[in-house]
Amino acid sequence: MKKTLLVAVSVLGACRAEGGNPPVKTAPTPAKIVEAPAAPAKKQTDVSAQDYAMPALPKTRLTLTDAFKGAHVLNVEVAATHDARTRGLMWRTALADGEGMVFLFPEETALSFWMRNTLIPLDMIFIDAQFRIVGIVENAEPQTLSSRSPGKDAKYVLEVPAGYSEKIGLKAGLPVKIEGLSGFPVEN
Repeated sequence: MKKTLLVAVSVLGACRAEGGNPPVKTAPTPAKIVEAPAAPAKKQTDVSAQDYAMPALPKTRLTLTDAFKGAHVLNVEVAATHDARTRGLMWRTALADGEGMVFLFPEETALSFWMRNTLIPLDMIFIDAQFRIVGIVENAEPQTLSSRSPGKDAKYVLEVPAGYSEKIGLKAGLPVKIEGLSGFPVEN
């Protein structure tokens, strides 16, 4: 009997140890989602591409004198580097009266412009090294590859909204003043 009692106590003890207090259930630990680092965005290097991040250009004031000696002051962006001249006013959807962009070149030469990726019509005012208008291309058609030139050498080109030249009475031979020009180093 001692033997039976001992077996019974052993079995009960084993059951109690196995089945004693119910185990505490814990929620499974969710797996941590580790996202792979995003691949660095490919930096656009084509200055004529729409998604190119063109740095802000410096600005200055430019004064046009009309045929009646009236002065017209414009706030203009200055395109003095190769990239800035290449980009120009591409992808812009508007250009207000009184604003424009002046392109600076290292020397006076035959210049021609096109309107690839330019979305708005423009007037192009070609200016020589003596700050005189040598020619005007009016109402240049947007998004075209037609070469536009006055057929005379120029050192500067001012782009303004289409119709502006006629509206204020510009013509070849009239003077132009660009403020702070020496502060803009011109890149080839």
